[in-house]
Amino acid sequence: MPSMNCECGHRIIYGDIPCHDEWLLISDVAYDRFAGTVDAEEVYNEMQHMLLCPKCGRLWVYWHGISKAPTAYVRE
Repeated sequence: MPSMNCECGHRIIYGDIPCHDEWLLISDVAYDRFAGTVDAEEVYNEMQHMLLCPKCGRLWVYWHGISKAPTAYVRE
């Protein structure tokens, strides 16, 4: 099952469907390319994956696909 270790030490498991710790992001520009009846798979493929650590609140965003290293964002 896919998982990753957060900097805080919590192990985020993101293989469940639906996954409570995974969020899907899409830019406004990318979203506007879709109109009328759309294929959900096409919309899904345009989205970026983000993991939210339930322990520390750190966000891990996969800007370049799930196979590349994510960028971490920490709450102030």
